[in-house]
Amino acid sequence: MIEVHEATVAYGDGSGRIEAVRSVSFNAAAGEIFGLVGESGCGKSTLLRAVAGLAPLAKGHIVLAGREVGISRTRQERRLVQMVFQDPYGSLNPTHTVDKILSEPLAIQGLDAIDRRVIQAFQEVGLGGQHRYRYPHQLSGGQRQRVAIARALITEPRILLLDEPTSALDLSVQAEILNLLKRIGRAHGLTMLMVSHDLAVIAHMCTRIAVMYQGEIVEMLEVQRLRRGEADHPYTRMLLDASLEKTRQGERDTEGTSSPSLTR
Repeated sequence: MIEVHEATVAYGDGSGRIEAVRSVSFNAAAGEIFGLVGESGCGKSTLLRAVAGLAPLAKGHIVLAGREVGISRTRQERRLVQMVFQDPYGSLNPTHTVDKILSEPLAIQGLDAIDRRVIQAFQEVGLGGQHRYRYPHQLSGGQRQRVAIARALITEPRILLLDEPTSALDLSVQAEILNLLKRIGRAHGLTMLMVSHDLAVIAHMCTRIAVMYQGEIVEMLEVQRLRRGEADHPYTRMLLDASLEKTRQGERDTEGTSSPSLTR
């Protein structure tokens, strides 16, 4: 469903040219949740934006559902891929009610039965009707992210891009949102490409991951290997050690935590 071939994303020209992503290749099968993991600034979110059509490729190719796409896309190609951003407040128009936020993509795509689709979207992400005519600032962080997920789903995409979808949320709601995404993915047969710096979150969601470092993929592995601590590249092993230490520290500080863990 997603094929990325030798993708490079660059900014600037001449001596000021910076390659944020360099010659990256991977693929994700239909219905798979594939993860991109790495520290801040490694290029993973830039790569996600390129797949979404929000950042142009300097070279390489992106193929979605068997069709090569570029920065300029048709309305149907835009509908194929939707994205959930890291900051649920910054990604929602503060001057629009939730009803308008969800109705607008339907109108842009020329879809009918807008009222029915909005109500269905609310039910799917676990929001009550009392939230429909509220503004983003009147919602909690978790509720805002549910609205963002509903907006991404409402045009019935086949690919969902997730850019650190829980990192801006309290620990108490992170697992709720991740489980919601997994349930929705299974129900709709979605292919998901998820970006995170947190190995525990990636292990909770994904079946395979690509580890990015300084704009390149340095290792690809199955999540089961990750859980067993089987990593080949030194950078992956460093991430793994840091994640395990974070898990141990969290277990010491908080009993019965519901946040994702690399070991479960």
